[in-house]
Amino acid sequence: MMHPLFGKRPSGQRLERLKKSPQYRDGKFRNTNPTPQLTQGLGKALNDYLFKKSKDIRPAVPIPSRVVDWSRVPARQASLIWLGHSSYFMHIDGKNILVDPVLSQSASPIPGGAKAFKGTAVTSAEALPDIDYLLISHDHYDHMDYQTLKKIRSKVGKVICGLGVGAHLEYWGYSAAQIIEKDWWEQADLGDGFKITYTPARHFSGRSIWSSNTLWTSYVLQSPSKNIYLGGDSGYDVHFAEIGQKFGPFDLAILENGQYDKSWKYIHMQPEEVIQAAKELKAKMLFPVHSSKFVLANHAWYEPLERISRLSEAQHVPLLTPLIGEIIDMESVTGKPSFWWEKIKS
Repeated sequence: MMHPLFGKRPSGQRLERLKKSPQYRDGKFRNTNPTPQLTQGLGKALNDYLFKKSKDIRPAVPIPSRVVDWSRVPARQASLIWLGHSSYFMHIDGKNILVDPVLSQSASPIPGGAKAFKGTAVTSAEALPDIDYLLISHDHYDHMDYQTLKKIRSKVGKVICGLGVGAHLEYWGYSAAQIIEKDWWEQADLGDGFKITYTPARHFSGRSIWSSNTLWTSYVLQSPSKNIYLGGDSGYDVHFAEIGQKFGPFDLAILENGQYDKSWKYIHMQPEEVIQAAKELKAKMLFPVHSSKFVLANHAWYEPLERISRLSEAQHVPLLTPLIGEIIDMESVTGKPSFWWEKIKS
């Protein structure tokens, strides 16, 4: 527990600031509505994991993907690259934006734990270009990777994160001047026509034995040409409709879709809820993430994308399902599911 990858608890002025948050009560951050992490009991969850997980929980062959050639990212048009799970890169209005990068091929602090699927190593931290804005949704290992963040520190301009998360970053060598650390509904004017609004999510946080001592968040990213919702991890709740009313419509909503289970239904969404959230956000296009790289639940590895693709077709919700590593021109996407996983599912 003394290894730096576990991070640092908020202290001093940072701790005093987060204690003033409306989300902070009785020593922890709280969701808008009561949110138990487990809904069917630990015993039931363990039994399902040990005895009822899908036979297709991991792909039998490498995931189809594209190794990223960073020199081919267009300089003058909006582009998007999915790096697997909840990691993605955007180039918008001349700025490079990186979200929740996990490039170490593991989503666990335990050596050998939560290994990435073969085929998903499409880039390295060393290969990344300079990053103007690094966004961290929360401090779980599958979203905030110590190895990756240490390696890219010198490439990062500003880091945008929720209250308390900056304690980890400063412990890992980031300067206080790099970090923009705020509460839900607060805004940061980044200059050059870019603005970030911190918005609610329904989840939790924690890197060690302490839970929910840093704030999880979603974001509204407004640039000169785009209005994008970055959902982070979140169960379904009233905040999607509220954000849609205040900031929608969105050109793109990036929402978690994967690693769900009835045993933790309040902290992750089922595909049907993802579609509903996209509608409430008034999203013109939906990009589902949080799948296709790690095993963190019991469903088949391809199930999240399969289910949401069928739902998007039935309900006429434009959907973006790129290959990991594929450079997507955000101005010319069709909104039709690609079904790339069908080629290798058993």
